[in-house]
Amino acid sequence: MPSFLKSRPQTLFILLAGFFVVNAIVAEFIGIKIFSLEKTLGFEPVSFDLLGQQGLSFNLTAGVLLWPVVFVMTDLINEYYGPKAIRFLSWLTVGLILYAFIMVFAAIATTPNDWWNLESGKLDVNPANHLLSMNLAFKKVMGQGLWIIVGSVIAFLVGQILDVFIFHRIKKVTGEGRIWLRATGSTLISQFIDSYVVLIIAFYIGADWDLSRVLAIGTMNYLYKFIMAFLLTPVIYWVHNAIEAYLGHDQAAILKMEAMRNE
Repeated sequence: MPSFLKSRPQTLFILLAGFFVVNAIVAEFIGIKIFSLEKTLGFEPVSFDLLGQQGLSFNLTAGVLLWPVVFVMTDLINEYYGPKAIRFLSWLTVGLILYAFIMVFAAIATTPNDWWNLESGKLDVNPANHLLSMNLAFKKVMGQGLWIIVGSVIAFLVGQILDVFIFHRIKKVTGEGRIWLRATGSTLISQFIDSYVVLIIAFYIGADWDLSRVLAIGTMNYLYKFIMAFLLTPVIYWVHNAIEAYLGHDQAAILKMEAMRNE
């Protein structure tokens, strides 16, 4: 085993950082799918009228399944390694997301062979699986609009900066206690901004949507994130306790003290 992996704080950082990065990248790619939260849970869709927009329901990007996890990871890494670590990981993640999209667009640009491109789905005897063109399906699922990519990346960075700042402001006031307040509070505020930034850039600027439509959809998205932030509070405590048990009380206290000094 490499010597640096014998250090529990370093091993923990690698594990948390890896989970942070992979969740953010996967969230970007699955975000192309829009799903009905109500139907997924077995309920009839709700219908809200908001800001002049009628029939609003919880039709969400699949990315919302993972973004709450990313912000939980942000708070945990922030707790033990400080804002410099989060800023480093945030910029690293953005770079890797952009690299991943470049590679995907390169794959989309390649010329498919005949069976992949034309009626390839007929190789499957199940009519439900028939596709006119696997290449077109690949392009539609894996490719995303430039404005959506720009909007999501900027929203991610803005959300991370706010989360880190608010987290440490709250911790300076409350001290080591009230983990739920600094974790949930920082997430609620940062996700409020994130919910609107991505839509304003992607659809108000990039697709010429009405501002009222963008704000109404953003409000529905934030309502979901608001609920998830509270539902994940027990998870934050569970992971926090697991980390304390892994590091030991003394080592954990040293890391948290250094994290506050390195703000």
